[in-house]
Amino acid sequence: MSTTYSVYLPNYSVGPDCYEAIPSVTARYGKKVVIIGGKTALSKAQDAILAAVKGHLDVTAVLWYGGNSTYENVDMLMNTKEVQEADMVFAVGGGRAVDCCKTMADKMGKPVFTFPTIASNCAACTAICVMYKQDGSLAGYYYPKHCAEHTFINTKIIAEAPEKLLWAGIGDALSKECEVLIATEGRKLLNTPLLGRALAGACTSPLFEYGKQALADCKNNVVSEAIQEVALDIIMSTGIVSNLTTTENDYYYNSSLGHCFYNAYTGLACAERHMHGEVVSFGVIVLLTCDKQFELRDKIAKFNKELGLPVTLKELEVDEAGLEKILDRAPAILEWKKTPYEMTREKFKQAILDADAYGKTL
Repeated sequence: MSTTYSVYLPNYSVGPDCYEAIPSVTARYGKKVVIIGGKTALSKAQDAILAAVKGHLDVTAVLWYGGNSTYENVDMLMNTKEVQEADMVFAVGGGRAVDCCKTMADKMGKPVFTFPTIASNCAACTAICVMYKQDGSLAGYYYPKHCAEHTFINTKIIAEAPEKLLWAGIGDALSKECEVLIATEGRKLLNTPLLGRALAGACTSPLFEYGKQALADCKNNVVSEAIQEVALDIIMSTGIVSNLTTTENDYYYNSSLGHCFYNAYTGLACAERHMHGEVVSFGVIVLLTCDKQFELRDKIAKFNKELGLPVTLKELEVDEAGLEKILDRAPAILEWKKTPYEMTREKFKQAILDADAYGKTL
């Protein structure tokens, strides 16, 4: 039986001068824009954005998003006069700032344009928002009707950001291909998720090829081919796959045990000291250990080690008590069921311990 649905794919501009395209891209969406983002992100991108829109758009305000992607901050922004008056929203910053703005814009029916100032995840172009509670633990996912209208990836700003942010982005992007392949294994896939599964195959190899050089270039604030290729992989390639493998109600193949480990980990006090992609990168090793893909597990673990990404629980400050808390939280998380086999607490625990044991040998 046929079903009716819509698929929205991202549009993007990339390069050190990509903000020059803002006027032509936004021309049909109105005249008033509110710029919202993180404090550091705004300090890096605000002047360039304002220069690009001068004479083309009226800026109602430049606002801090509140510091975390919470529904409380979404409500705060929705009740702000300058946001209500705007025809469109410019979301500037990392994943939490962008997801908060995407959620707010969707609830208000306003078009949103994203300006990632770091390449640490794919939030800038996805139709899914990771939401947190005020204590920092995971609140769940919010599903906007579609992704951002356009994403502007300024590689100069990304190259000048701390390399640790790009480092974490590489860790997050490492999860996409293997998680989607495992989540879809044995499933009958219709056109859209089938396309997503195929495109997932483009997400890992650029990280191996360009990742190390991109980090070196970022450390030296050099705009390079490596920076651009890795940024596109982290932000766009994985994001496009996400949009093709995610729905709110029909199917979800976007992630598996790698993100299950991360989402369970957010309940630990130490989580605030470690970045999303950093934790996910260890979760990938857990996933591949659980799935007995030892050759790929070993390759990614060695790559992690070379880049300084975690390969042991100790590096994430997870002791025995912390592991038990992760195991307590994991079964309630969406990704727990995104494997081709039944997961159990003992199976997950053994995979974590085995991944940790292998990491200690490196």
